[in-house]
Amino acid sequence: MFVDKAKVYVKGGDGGDGIVAFRREKYVPEGGPAGGDGGRGSDVIFRVDEGLRTLMDFRYQRHFKGQRGVKGRNKSQHGANAENMIVRIPPGTVIIDDDTGEVLADLTRHGQQVVVAKGGRGGRGNIRFATPNNPAPELAEHGEEGEERWIVLELKVMADVGLVGFPSVGKSTLLSVVSAAQPKIGAYHFTTITPNLGVVDVSEGRSFVMADLPGLIEGAHEGVGLGHEFLRHVERTRLIIHVVDMAGSEGRDPFDDWQKINDELRLYNADLENRPQIVAANKMDMPEAADNLEKFKEQVGKVRPDLEIMPISSLTRQGVQELLYRAADLLDQIPEAPAIEEVTELEERKVYKLDKREDDSFTIKRENETFIVESVKIERMMKRMQLNTHDAILKLARTLRHMGVDEELRQRGATDGTIVRIGDFEFEFVEGSSYYY
Repeated sequence: MFVDKAKVYVKGGDGGDGIVAFRREKYVPEGGPAGGDGGRGSDVIFRVDEGLRTLMDFRYQRHFKGQRGVKGRNKSQHGANAENMIVRIPPGTVIIDDDTGEVLADLTRHGQQVVVAKGGRGGRGNIRFATPNNPAPELAEHGEEGEERWIVLELKVMADVGLVGFPSVGKSTLLSVVSAAQPKIGAYHFTTITPNLGVVDVSEGRSFVMADLPGLIEGAHEGVGLGHEFLRHVERTRLIIHVVDMAGSEGRDPFDDWQKINDELRLYNADLENRPQIVAANKMDMPEAADNLEKFKEQVGKVRPDLEIMPISSLTRQGVQELLYRAADLLDQIPEAPAIEEVTELEERKVYKLDKREDDSFTIKRENETFIVESVKIERMMKRMQLNTHDAILKLARTLRHMGVDEELRQRGATDGTIVRIGDFEFEFVEGSSYYY
């Protein structure tokens, strides 16, 4: 099954916790703090594997969570960093943030990779908090949480030549004739419902990849028919072979078909209008095809006199070899780089931010006899600190006092025994003391 779009959840690994420990050796009195830092959580990395051709694997696994960093150890030993999680994706995959719509990366080359969710930093052990005033702190931090997000993966087939045209004009038959691909062929609309790829061996060691794209119809760029699901694949092709039913076997006008398909390509992406194109005038073995071809050349000449038109018959193979030679010659002249410019990898981006002080603002609300303090700075600090030691409570109390939370609580009527709630924690306010319990 061919799958070219998927939505997945990614989360970097959480950092390992720092620990509180002290050096205890027989002949080393007052050894001091020796709690190590936690290890860094694993990054979730998407890496291109040229052996893949579809996003099929993401139909069965939609959640990717990195491993947590190892907890710090005593004797000042750092916890091990978690091994990064590598997720393989096919070349031509575009990674989009589902919430913001930002294109995070456009990966086309084998081995190219991008970090989609960074792992959290490890928490600091008590050795990091030692000061002359407090040489033996009982302070440590929890590991930082890893980044998490929902992302959308869109695959754009990596092919040198793309076959476009109305349904039933002979695209699949042409691909089956010139390559070992075996696309489904039938005398009804939308026989091809997924892109088919085949390697075309021309001669003299020259070859290229050809893609048979599902038939387009008028209004495809707005979601009509099947074409809107696969128009993205045309973007990757370096050369377009526009297959036209010159016999008009379904009662359609060849020139009208050619105009409508080009309009759909242009409306979907204006750059496709300037993409090198060859018209393959197919079904020349049919009656009236020769007369229609002359009329077609006359009509096209008024719009695009430089357009190449090559008569072929996929059934009898008339003109097919000449078409392949011409396609190979044009590909030699077209740069091998993808037609759509790649998005710079996240690791290579430079982000400049205004250097400003941390926000010390807070708000206090009252619910019955309980005061609720809301502050981004305080809640972030409490999330990181391991609030199970006296030193940690003292550090929190000092922060609250310096920010002016104590004084504001007193003005609001807080007295001994008043309950103060911050995040998921509740404390008892003590008047005249420098800390909470």
